[in-house]
Amino acid sequence: MVVEGDFMVKILDNNEIDLESLEIEDLIDINLLQEFQDNFAKSMNCASITVDKDGNAITNSSSYTRFCKNIIQDTAVGESKCAESHKYMLEEAARTKKPYIGKCHAGLIDFSAPIIVEGKVLGGMLGGQILSNAPVEDDYIHIAEDMNIDKNYLVDAVNQVEITHMENIEAAANVLHTVVNELAQSGYNNLKLGIYSKKLANNFMQTSATIEELSASAINITSEQERLNNEVREVGVIAEEINKILDAIKSIASQTKMLGLNASIEAARAGEAGKGFSVVAKEIQKLSESSKDTANSIMELTKQIQQSVQDTVKSSEKTLQTSMDQSKAMEEVTKSIEVAVNLAEKLSNVTE
Repeated sequence: MVVEGDFMVKILDNNEIDLESLEIEDLIDINLLQEFQDNFAKSMNCASITVDKDGNAITNSSSYTRFCKNIIQDTAVGESKCAESHKYMLEEAARTKKPYIGKCHAGLIDFSAPIIVEGKVLGGMLGGQILSNAPVEDDYIHIAEDMNIDKNYLVDAVNQVEITHMENIEAAANVLHTVVNELAQSGYNNLKLGIYSKKLANNFMQTSATIEELSASAINITSEQERLNNEVREVGVIAEEINKILDAIKSIASQTKMLGLNASIEAARAGEAGKGFSVVAKEIQKLSESSKDTANSIMELTKQIQQSVQDTVKSSEKTLQTSMDQSKAMEEVTKSIEVAVNLAEKLSNVTE
């Protein structure tokens, strides 16, 4: 698992987001969440706060009552019991995957809307500190005595708590749950879109770089192939020159043969005095025949060389054309990838 680029989330080997490491802050801008929470609390005449999966507050409290903020939570016992109450409500909401409504330890009605993404509870938004009926003062006198709080002070504070019909409380809890989960899901989708777009862009860039290298290699191959073709053509020219020389050798051999034949005739006319010259004439004839045979053998070899050269030139020209086609195709692929990278970057920018 690694931290993915600009996103402080972990990505698994299958390229999926690690939900265990995901936090609400990864999905929803805290300033936006705070603004929504403040407006929700004000419009519904209730208190509200957002907590992570461990119950720790990630926003400032909104519209907290004097009863809770200045009296109950102002004591160590009250603060501890409130934390336990919030944790219980969050756990129940997480278990049922829907808003939970119930009374806190101090007798007020609270509700918890779980924030869920892909079945994983990331935390919740708490609301409440309200009543559905007029408070029974004796109940709050007992609470004050249990917590060693001034009973008159607590009773006065509870009488200032907003009284709301239960159906309105349920509606508020459902609205809170719907809106905050829509924000979370939208943030999750944008997060995935941004991460995958960046990964796509990076992959395209790597592919483009590889293709550029291949294209450069293809250009080098093309250049080398052209040089090879030129060299092969030079070999063909040399072979033709060899043939010309061999033709000259054959001509000389023919002339030498004729010279030897004439020498033999003259030796025969000379009789006994021309015997030595006759031997020389015969050797010249043999040398002529040998030169002619050698020239013919060399000519046959040069013909084979020429044929091989011609075949090599044809093959090289095909290879050269293929290399040029590949190079052109790579250029077109590179252009297409550059367009895809540009689109992926634009797509990523939309999510930021």
